[in-house]
Amino acid sequence: MLFGLDGVEIGLIIVFLTLFAGILSGFPVAFAISGSAVISFTIIAVLDGGGMLTHFAVDPNTAEFAAIVADGVRGDSISVFSHPELPRYATPLFPDGWQVAMDRNVSFVVNRMNERVLAGQSIETLLAVLMFVMMGIVLERSRIADELLTTMAKVFGPLPGGLAVSIVIVGAFLAASTGIVGATVVTMGLLALPTMLKNGYSPELSTGVIAASGTLGQIIPPSIVIVLLGTLAGDLYSAAQEERAQAVGCSDALTYLGEPAVVSVGTLFQAALLPGIMLALLYALYAFGFALLNPSKAPAVPMDGAGGDEVITRNEGLTWFLAVPIGLIALFMALSSFNVIGSQSVIVDSFTDAGQTASLRTNVSEQCATAMQELHGEEAWAAALAEQAAIDEAGGVEQARALGDEERAALVLEAVDDAPPLGSGLTVAALLMALVLVLARGVAPSRSQTELIVGAIGVLLLLFVDATLIGPLTTPGATTLIIAIPLIVAFYGLAHASRRIFGNEILRVVFPPLVLIVAVLGSILGGITNPTPAAALGAGGAILLATYRKLQDQGRSGNMVLLTTGALAVMLLVGTNFDMRLGQENVLFENYIAFLVAFGSFLFAMFGLLWCCWTLLAGGVLAPVVRETAKVTSMVFTILIGSQLLNLVLISFGGEHYIQEFLKSFSNEWQVFLIVMLVLFILGFVLDFLEIIYIVIPIVGPVIYGGSFDPKWVTIMIAVNLQTSFLTPPFGFALFYLRGVAPKNITTGQIYRGVLPFIGIQVAGLALLAAFPGVVTIVPNLLN
Repeated sequence: MLFGLDGVEIGLIIVFLTLFAGILSGFPVAFAISGSAVISFTIIAVLDGGGMLTHFAVDPNTAEFAAIVADGVRGDSISVFSHPELPRYATPLFPDGWQVAMDRNVSFVVNRMNERVLAGQSIETLLAVLMFVMMGIVLERSRIADELLTTMAKVFGPLPGGLAVSIVIVGAFLAASTGIVGATVVTMGLLALPTMLKNGYSPELSTGVIAASGTLGQIIPPSIVIVLLGTLAGDLYSAAQEERAQAVGCSDALTYLGEPAVVSVGTLFQAALLPGIMLALLYALYAFGFALLNPSKAPAVPMDGAGGDEVITRNEGLTWFLAVPIGLIALFMALSSFNVIGSQSVIVDSFTDAGQTASLRTNVSEQCATAMQELHGEEAWAAALAEQAAIDEAGGVEQARALGDEERAALVLEAVDDAPPLGSGLTVAALLMALVLVLARGVAPSRSQTELIVGAIGVLLLLFVDATLIGPLTTPGATTLIIAIPLIVAFYGLAHASRRIFGNEILRVVFPPLVLIVAVLGSILGGITNPTPAAALGAGGAILLATYRKLQDQGRSGNMVLLTTGALAVMLLVGTNFDMRLGQENVLFENYIAFLVAFGSFLFAMFGLLWCCWTLLAGGVLAPVVRETAKVTSMVFTILIGSQLLNLVLISFGGEHYIQEFLKSFSNEWQVFLIVMLVLFILGFVLDFLEIIYIVIPIVGPVIYGGSFDPKWVTIMIAVNLQTSFLTPPFGFALFYLRGVAPKNITTGQIYRGVLPFIGIQVAGLALLAAFPGVVTIVPNLLN
């Protein structure tokens, strides 16, 4: 036994020392990981072949082992950690020789590349990384960050600590548009740090708030960290819960849990929303409180040009920017709850609904029943037994059967009678138009409101014709003709409202990226689409926005960008509301027209996007964007390949299984989770999030995702933990990014002291999420 350690322990030490040495050597991380896998396997193979590495495993062929199994303990759950008193036997790390292990690794790595990189289920989600990266880089190159910082400084600068608060707000904006920590920290360090220092802000507060705000990209959707974590979390949670169910005697996880063991990236985005907002709010409150206690270190900085020429009183601002919008949204939600607003769809199934099953499966083994009672509680189990008894007494679960024409017609008439008077689609459109009109009213209170009143009349007329003239059986073509006049009237007011809004400096800068962020996140959080199409929407929208800014800088018209945006909107609206299936036997004439309109809009939109790409290419913007996107994306996929190879090395000599056995030896689930969180926090000092996600999470994931904790909560806690470690001296990555762009008169000690309060806020945030898991789960539960 070398150094008195088990051979597997020495192998783990060799792997991680080789990995750290490779990363610190200066070689690109993506290649250092692959190299460390090859080198560590070679060292372990040589030592094992020389008889220097010996693993002492529990001997299953002993009376003591058999006695424990006879007591009901599963044999595969017995380890040297859970039962150290059991007899052991010595075995080499590679019982069949290192050559067999290497052959197995080569075949495994080919299969894993095909499964996880080239053609597996996760490849579609990984494509979202490419487009989110491109979206962030395009917005960064189009001076969005510069204008946001300038504008927010004008708004919040007159407040104590206002510049620091503006940094937090811009950091949240950039996090929601880029999701890349390094890009956000570097951008704000270059643009904001000199301004803050020049205006008398302390170096500690300035550097701390920039570094902390930059790490918000770790947690605020669409975070690349969550995208990559989500691709692993789903597989880990599903496999771990299947193993957990079988360990307690149940056939599968669905039976044991009473619900599918599934977690998606879209659900994780929903879960991350409130924690991200909470952290940003805590940062801003700390900056404001620091300024109140230390006014000389965070002075108010009055800046010219905050907004426009209009003077808006406090009452007007509260009325039109807060009270009226909240009132409109509350009215919409109230009418929806009373079935005044809702879906008017009359589509019915061709089959009857299957009969309702019991809330839990009760036809299970005695061992599984006992485990389910412990998990769900006696009350839930008793309710499931009562439900199953009633089902059995009624003759069993009613099977679905095909419906006749008369039955389907009767169901359609029933759906027509039950339909709400206002359709959700037109009502949501009316709500959005009303909010734009209200915003324009608040921006320019002294100007004539005639045009806005006309627009409001158009919105009310739209709702009136929806309630009186449009029914569930009205065709999309007829609906389009009916709402044409109200829309024309409403658009007249909206055109004037848009000019007022974009005449305001703050809204002109904030509104376009905000609309893009809402469109991307709204489509994901609302369940309209998954992250990959939403990322494509974000990348396309960023290209349009960057082109419009470029044309403005060149003094050229941006009408082509606006027309392309309009064509995309028309294509999506027509494609959503009309039946585009022209291959059916009976096709309405209006659907032929709709197809031609949608296809024409598609062609024009594609031409417009290509024209925008050419404009950016000619302006010297697109080429560096493509190069940077290719660089970041190739790094992600190369690290993914290298990490798979490193994981296979760990598996080949039992390292992964050894770590999992150690974690499973703890009886308290919280102890295991805290140990893992501490390890991840420490590893975050020296490893980037990509290496942690692809190397460490697959090792510890089967344990932390195999317990009773909510997988959404576990994933968000990991993301926030990594965000904390990126801030922590002396190795926090955000500190290195900021050190690289900070002025020479800013010392490393000042940066370290500056981030300490924000590390405390991060730890407090983790404690809050641990004490109140509902902060993570409330949004997914409401939306789903």
